[in-house]
Amino acid sequence: MQKRKLGSTLEVSALGLGCMGMSFAYGPAGDRDDMIALLRAAVERGVTFFDTAEVYGPFTNEELLGEALGPYRHKVVIATKFGFKLDPNGGASWVGLDSRPEHIREVAEASLRRLGIDAIDLFYQHRVDPNVPIEDVAGAVGDLIRAGKVKHFGLSEAGAQTIRRAHAVTPVAALQSEYSLWTREPEQEILPTLEELGIGFVPYSPLGRGFLTGKMDENTKFDSSDFRQGLPRFTPEARKANQALVDLLTTIAGHKKATPAQIALAWLLAQKTWIVPIPGTTKLSRLEENLGALEVKLTAGDLAEIDKAAAAIQVQGARYPEKLQRITGR
Repeated sequence: MQKRKLGSTLEVSALGLGCMGMSFAYGPAGDRDDMIALLRAAVERGVTFFDTAEVYGPFTNEELLGEALGPYRHKVVIATKFGFKLDPNGGASWVGLDSRPEHIREVAEASLRRLGIDAIDLFYQHRVDPNVPIEDVAGAVGDLIRAGKVKHFGLSEAGAQTIRRAHAVTPVAALQSEYSLWTREPEQEILPTLEELGIGFVPYSPLGRGFLTGKMDENTKFDSSDFRQGLPRFTPEARKANQALVDLLTTIAGHKKATPAQIALAWLLAQKTWIVPIPGTTKLSRLEENLGALEVKLTAGDLAEIDKAAAAIQVQGARYPEKLQRITGR
């Protein structure tokens, strides 16, 4: 398994595994025994980087990883997140943001228990809280690092100035934000900032929440519990318009004897050596397909061809509905 480095010291497999969909958001949760087997299969295939959060479930995804990865603790890097205020009545949705230092400490202790570990390898602020100065957030995580309860600090969907301010207080190892061939906003300001500061980048939804695999079209129906049915980019009209991007990937895949998903991941891996995508799946066949992207070599000519063709395609639909869009890029 190829390795990459996030920040100055955190070494992980070149592809990680996003675990949210095993418990949350993309329809009914997977069978627990099946998901444990899949997580362990990922470790056996060389994946060392696993991504979760307290809000996934909530709580159940961390518990799943704790059980599945316990026997492999010495081999794996587990990232989890804080920053949401959860429904006090036990509902499945969050009700606001909360990055107060005392809340960060509470979340850390609870995540450690659920994961069954002594220290969180990478602790992300899930979304920037406008009511708490980022310096206070970075200071609180720095305190946890000094206490031995956290190893590395991360941010998710933060803007460039927030990243700089946080990094000045406690070094940021990684930023996690959406990035793929149909979500390229990070190229404008975020990637140059990360490169300057020596911060790694972890793209989530690197396969466009499944759309870039070519396995869905405008006629695809989503389960009532699948949050994609509420995303502007996943309306039937948007999916039909965005099919042009999948067609491009399919064409390149044909030339490379690969799949559209493998081309989408290989394209991301080719952007920077410090980018570690975290595609998610609930199927072993898809895990193996995704890992096959590491064997796909895109030349400078291939990348130029993809960029030129993609530039002519206008992606339709916002990433998130307004409520969620408001809490990204702060």
